[in-house]
Amino acid sequence: MKAFMIRHTRVAAEMAGICYGRSDVPLAPTFAEEAQAIRAELPCGPRLVWTSPALRCVALAEQITGIAPLCVDARLAELDFGVWEGRRWEEFRSTESEAWALDPWGLRPPSGESGLALWARVAEVRAEVLRLPTEGHLVIVTHAGVIRAWLAQAASETPGPGVWAREVKYGNLWLAV
Repeated sequence: MKAFMIRHTRVAAEMAGICYGRSDVPLAPTFAEEAQAIRAELPCGPRLVWTSPALRCVALAEQITGIAPLCVDARLAELDFGVWEGRRWEEFRSTESEAWALDPWGLRPPSGESGLALWARVAEVRAEVLRLPTEGHLVIVTHAGVIRAWLAQAASETPGPGVWAREVKYGNLWLAV
């Protein structure tokens, strides 16, 4: 099975500077145009569509499914920032957040999740996708953190600063191997 990954479309402009890993946030007013462009970029109708449970992903997945079944999978959710969710990044600057910024793999935000936890769940869902039958293709609608981890795992990289540095633009399409 050929798998494609798509980062959700842009979110509303007022979300700039807000920590919103797991939070449901409003989509940009250009959602319909962005979704149409993504649908046109896909090589053909998908056989399956998997999505993160975040509304910004589900909305896009629903636009591209056609007749394909839609599977909402919590393993495709963005990193959980815990108590930092929904707050401006500068609001919670502290020794704790600075330490996390230096080691997002080993440390976790308060009540949140470490990068290694995200890495593990991405590895689990990736292994499942790689075991799927080979006919047709799968579209996975998810988030930047998940895509970064997935692509790094596909390239046999290990968790580290380079993984987070990979640019993952809204609405972009990647071949997921």
